[in-house]
Parts: sequence; structure tokens; C-alpha cells
Amino acid sequence: MRQATVYIDSSALQYNLNRVKQLAPSAKIVSMVKANAYGHGVKDCLAALKESDAFGVACLQEALEIRQLGYQQPITLIEGVFSVDEMPVVIEQNIEIVVHHQQQLDWLLAYKEAYNAKKLKVWVKLNSGMNRLGFKLEHIKDVIHRLKAEGFNCILAMHFANADADHPLNDEQIRQFLEVKNDCAPLMGSCCNSAAIYKYPELHFDFVRPGIMLYGASPFADKTIHNLDLKPVMTFTAEIIALNSIKAGESVGYGSTLTADQDMDLAIVSIGYGDGYPRAFPQQNYVAINGQTTRVIGRVAMDMIAIEVTSLNVDLGTEVELWGQTRLVDDVAEANGTIGYELLCRLTNRPRRKVL
Repeated sequence: MRQATVYIDSSALQYNLNRVKQLAPSAKIVSMVKANAYGHGVKDCLAALKESDAFGVACLQEALEIRQLGYQQPITLIEGVFSVDEMPVVIEQNIEIVVHHQQQLDWLLAYKEAYNAKKLKVWVKLNSGMNRLGFKLEHIKDVIHRLKAEGFNCILAMHFANADADHPLNDEQIRQFLEVKNDCAPLMGSCCNSAAIYKYPELHFDFVRPGIMLYGASPFADKTIHNLDLKPVMTFTAEIIALNSIKAGESVGYGSTLTADQDMDLAIVSIGYGDGYPRAFPQQNYVAINGQTTRVIGRVAMDMIAIEVTSLNVDLGTEVELWGQTRLVDDVAEANGTIGYELLCRLTNRPRRKVL
């Protein structure tokens, strides 16, 4: 049986949730579990996140999965409903919605009695410069005033475009958010994702929305999870299925991209892009064996990679860490020219999963 395995560490997930509580003690926590809990498996993660005040998802399908698993915390649809037909379902299932354009506002108003009867909050999205979703500054105040007049309990929501960096747009986004919040007072607010939870403690307000930090990856390019006091939740491993030796001048793998400059011992590992392990790697990539890193040799194939094991004590069946404790997913992502979020989310169903 193929031995590619994804391990999910529940205690690490709980630890990271507690870090959010330490960093934002006065705010309620909306744990983001969209995209199958960032590839970790929402079914496998919810128990460890059960002390969250609420969950955040991208669509109704994801929200209903949480309800079917028996969790009754508030759930927020961060992109709102996609059609008016979803309104009766969100009301029945006690799911809160984000409103970010006029059509969604019209749908909500059409169901105002039923929505308000459930005492569900409405998250009103401000487009302060991200320019994806939301009402612009010149419109959102009227929207909020109207919703409040109709009896809705509103939360002003915003998403930073550059919370992970020092960027001039941050100050403008903050200015707009505070202007709306003050002019529409009293009004609850939420604008902090993982990076902003660290960077802007003065902006935690009523709700924070941690995502990637829960799963033990960094929202910052220049800070590791060790700098942030987080623990990796996922460890991705595979096993050695063959051992080879090549002479100086020989090559390995598709395209013969590596020519050995000396005699070398290789191991073939049962992992590839068919499992979601990335192929591009413009920089040298590494894996880990028993806490020691060693380089990946040649191209990643659909089902196999080659690694150098010269002077390493390995055998058939030796477990290789692709990312996790020693080789952080953020490091693998950097070598591949991407971010940890993408690697975590694009794992396929081939690797087996185990919850620790």
C-alpha cells in the first residue's frame, strides 16, 4: 500500500487557537475553516477548534458540512450568499452572511423578518482598497444606516490587502474603516486576519478572523512560525521505496536535469505532484529524515521523487518528511515560488490521513 501520509496534530491546532486568545483576549474568534480547513480536513480540525466563538467559510456548502457534523457555533459566509435561493437555508441553519453588493442587500431585505427573528448578525463589507468585494466608502454608510433602521444587528467588516507588509494602503484602509465605524456608531467591527492580529492589536475590535496562523504556517514572508510562537499542524510524509547509486557524470529523472559531480547514493520516495507535492522548484528544495535535511534531486514526477541519501542511514520504508516539523511548509513554498497556503490547500486525496 502506498505510504504517503498526512498527519494532523490536534494539540498543535489547539495551541495555535490559544495563541489567538492570548494575542486578542478581548475579541471573539471566528476561526477560518474554508477550503476544507486550509487543506487539513474540516472534519479532522473542528474538534480541536471547538472553543472558537464562530467559524468562517467561503460558501454555503462548507457551512452545511459543519452543521452536518453537529457543530452549532455561529458560521459566517464571508462571500455571502450566491443566490436568493440560499437565503431560506442560511436562516434555517442559523448562518450569518456578509453583504458586499446591492443584490445581496436586496435579498437580505426581502427576508428581513425571518433573518432578524433568528437574531443573526449581518456583516457589511467595506471595500477600502482591496477592490475585490464590498461597498465603497461613499455608499457603505447609507447601507449600514438602512440596515440598522430595519432592525439588523450589523458588523462592519474589512480585509487588508497588505497586512503582512508595511504598505501605504494600510493607513488608508484603517482611516476608512474607522471613519465608517465612528459615523455609524454604535457598530461592531472586524478587520484583523492572521497577519493583522499580530500587527494591529489596537484594531482587534469585536471579532478577529484567524486563518493560516491556526494551521501553523506564517502569514509573513519575513517571520517564521518560530518567531510567532506557532506550531505546525500538518506533517506530510512518504516512504523510501527504492535505493540507488549513481556514478559521477550520471543523471536521474525526467529531462536529466541533474548530472552528478561525484558518486552519489539516492533514495526514491513515493510522492509526487499526483499527491499535491509541488513540481516547479526554481530554488533547491529539501526534505527531512530523522530531523536532518537532504536535497531533492532532479524533477518531481507524478508519483516519485529522488533524494540524496549519501552518508545517511536509511533503508526501504524509511519515513521522509516532505514538510512539517523540520522542513516547514513555508520553506517548501518559498523554494517553489509560492506560499504555504497554496501547498496546504492543493493536496489531493491520494495521501492517507491520520489525526494525532
